[in-house]
Amino acid sequence: MEPRLAVEVARLWPPQGQWTEVDYFALPDTNQLIELSEGELIMCPPPTDSHQYASGELYAALRAFVRERDLGTVRYAPLPVRLWPGKVREPDILFVAKEHADRIGEKFYGPPDLVVEVTSPGTRRTDRVEKFVEYMQAGVREYWIVDPDSRTVEVFVLREGAYELLGKWGMGEKARSEVLKGFEVAVEEVFGS
Repeated sequence: MEPRLAVEVARLWPPQGQWTEVDYFALPDTNQLIELSEGELIMCPPPTDSHQYASGELYAALRAFVRERDLGTVRYAPLPVRLWPGKVREPDILFVAKEHADRIGEKFYGPPDLVVEVTSPGTRRTDRVEKFVEYMQAGVREYWIVDPDSRTVEVFVLREGAYELLGKWGMGEKARSEVLKGFEVAVEEVFGS
């Protein structure tokens, strides 16, 4: 793209800090994960192979469990989740319970019951600090942090408005859910042996 054309295209969009949900949802469809926070667009780094493997395996296990029991809906990124006005995230995996089907929209979802984030070097701080607080404030009942580097799965459950660690599991162990009673997955299945 010629520099002059790039400047003209840039003028079509608001400057950082002034983005609204209307602007965000008017963006053209791309394969790029883009989130909206405090009026700013956040371009998420492309996922690594280990990220894709872990998210794919966990998605398949969650989907099979939920489908077999008709518990609700499991989806994976890219899919915008509106936590509250002006705060749109794109979690790696989400689950919405059947009784909360009203949170499912064509363009975006309301706060899910369970969210999974698979960390990457470029997202570790965001996943562990910013999104941790945001998902908690939005009322996401369970938050999984899956770390391919340490090969661990941490599960946090919402109790009285704050997250408590349900468990941290490593290789040779099984991670489990409280929101999805009976769901457990071997950590080596998530990361491969």
